[in-house]
Amino acid sequence: MKIIAAQMDWQSLAEKALHGECLSLEEGLAVLEADNDEVLLLMQAAFKVRNHFYGKKVKLNMIINAKSGLCPEDCGYCSQSIVSTAPVQKYTLLDKDTLLAGAREALARKAGTYCIVAAGKGPTDKELSQVVDAVKEIRQTMPLKICACLGILNDDQAKRLAEAGVHRYNHNLNTSKANYPAITSTHSYDQRVETVEKVKTHGMSPCSGVIIGMGETNQEIIEMAYALRELDSDSIPINFLNAIPGTPLVHAGRTPSMKALKVLALFRFICPSKEIRVAGGREVNLRTLQPLSLFAANSLFVGDYLTTAGQEISADYQMIEDLGFEIELNAL
Repeated sequence: MKIIAAQMDWQSLAEKALHGECLSLEEGLAVLEADNDEVLLLMQAAFKVRNHFYGKKVKLNMIINAKSGLCPEDCGYCSQSIVSTAPVQKYTLLDKDTLLAGAREALARKAGTYCIVAAGKGPTDKELSQVVDAVKEIRQTMPLKICACLGILNDDQAKRLAEAGVHRYNHNLNTSKANYPAITSTHSYDQRVETVEKVKTHGMSPCSGVIIGMGETNQEIIEMAYALRELDSDSIPINFLNAIPGTPLVHAGRTPSMKALKVLALFRFICPSKEIRVAGGREVNLRTLQPLSLFAANSLFVGDYLTTAGQEISADYQMIEDLGFEIELNAL
């Protein structure tokens, strides 16, 4: 496969993506296995696609950990899972005033999307009502798009969230179908796919992404991108594992920075028109190469993640400015 990578014309992959054609498995492997000397040329090709659909705009998202450390699931990457011994805060779903304060903070950070995330297999009726009440008031008083991430939903729950005004629902595939049993046993890959399809039927925009660095092969990374293309996910967060002490995946190595850039380019080629977000773990895995990520990605989180710290917000603003890019503000 190295021979294919050495002979690959990266601009031809950009043209293929712009014409709506999907990369072959062999082309995808060529991207992921490219020599590091090819990375700048690869990112230039990815930027051609990104620029066509998004110009130099960068979408900002802010996340609030609306319920922490009480999850009964056994996801190996998560510090909030039942099998984790990480010293994280534990609290039930935040009240409406706290969720509203988070929305105001999102606006102050120039975020266009406010992400309400609650750990757990799925919301109780009481929890859903709390989120619905907060969402309704946010929609009435603030120019924010709202993304909810509450776990697996039934039809009635999806309907209530959509009617309340939730724009987008996040439910990540996380890894490949083949690798999924190695990551969690308390729910299935298919259940995640079903939830994404369910939110689509109720008119919410689907947000679904992956976590890179959990033992998957390069072929499985490509299969993840194919799966998200098939799901027609509008927003694709690309997380890079931040191995947290106390979690089963604590000993997983970080994704090399150059490999992380190749992954972002791959997803841009396979899902060319979608919002690609460089998400959790970018600071730990991309390190000083974070600015290059925005030549493929067009979105990022500002501030902290669920249980880990993010880069200083001022550093994100500076990075965007230094690239000659600009923050995309909502026009609701």
